[in-house]
Amino acid sequence: MRKSYHAAALAAIASVFTGTAFAQSSVTLYGAMDMGVNYTSNAGGHHAFAMVSGDTWESSFGMKGTEDLGAGLSALFTIESGFNGANGQSNEGGRLFGRGAYVGLASQAAGTLTLGRQTEATQDMWSPFTAAGFGSIGDFAAHPFDNDNADWTFRPNNVVKYLSPVLAGFQMEATYGFSNSSNFADNRNYSAALSYTIGGFSAAAAYMKTNSGGPEAPNQAGAMTSDAVFTAQSQQNIDAGIKWTFADTSSVAFAYSHTDVYNPIGNAFISNVGTGWNSWKFNNFELNGQYFLSPDTYLAGSAAYTNGHFHGIAGDTTSNWIHTALTAGYLFSKRTSVYVQGAWQHANSDTGTGLDQPFIIGSSGPSSSKNQFVGRIALLQKF
Repeated sequence: MRKSYHAAALAAIASVFTGTAFAQSSVTLYGAMDMGVNYTSNAGGHHAFAMVSGDTWESSFGMKGTEDLGAGLSALFTIESGFNGANGQSNEGGRLFGRGAYVGLASQAAGTLTLGRQTEATQDMWSPFTAAGFGSIGDFAAHPFDNDNADWTFRPNNVVKYLSPVLAGFQMEATYGFSNSSNFADNRNYSAALSYTIGGFSAAAAYMKTNSGGPEAPNQAGAMTSDAVFTAQSQQNIDAGIKWTFADTSSVAFAYSHTDVYNPIGNAFISNVGTGWNSWKFNNFELNGQYFLSPDTYLAGSAAYTNGHFHGIAGDTTSNWIHTALTAGYLFSKRTSVYVQGAWQHANSDTGTGLDQPFIIGSSGPSSSKNQFVGRIALLQKF
């Protein structure tokens, strides 16, 4: 009896390392480091130089695995951590696996179901139509205060996600982030998106809604906590995008997003927002593209216009921002590249709060004037 138990135990241990005893499986370790030096023209009234990690591609490492269960069904998991390469600290509010921690089942016929901390539908299907979410420019192309989460500032907790198979070019995704509270709507998040691809053409539309979430929400066990963009009674995002991708992977895209934030009390990038706001509303219009001068040299650029409507405190205020960004990169290999980039933002706002200050994500802080420029030179290595 003891011998047979030991034999079974040894076989189980061997299967973990070989992945061949009971089912075909694989585990992959992967990651990236994006390190560079940034120059900010105006951060609180001063020039600034700083070493910054992860502007185009967040410095991160992760592990993912799959197990073939047969009949077109497989199990999967992902754990992924973001970190600051300049000082070694964890990103995403100090979470060990802040970029993702989920497990699920994937069926070739029925789609994929996953559970855990993970991205929502607007990030997965709409954000790639923007220069921030596509990865061609990153932080420097984010819309003001990343109001639409195109730059992936947050990921919800407690999420169940369904991704459908592709059918005649269409694919659908839906997510629900639980409040983990007896009050079902207290700090929950849900989203849905639909994409279509035929040849080089692709399009997507997406919707996201959050109730009572953010770093100051009373229910910190819910979907939106310390890394949320807004703390507010509710938020909704409505997004759409179209893109054409050429044979050499060059592309041109247009992205639109509308964000409603009701009874806001905070934003991740603004220290002084004032009190007594009824709503903030943002409309973002962006044109972006990427062009390969050669297989290993590329240019990427974006131009965006944001219109904001703020209601409360002293009545109604209308604001607007103009934001441009440009990147030039050289690929030493598929994994290693160098790039230089710059971004300029102009703000025309008069609320008397931090909403009036230009702030390019990746800069050393908000500008004291109506303009801000940021430049960067960096090395990106993926593994």
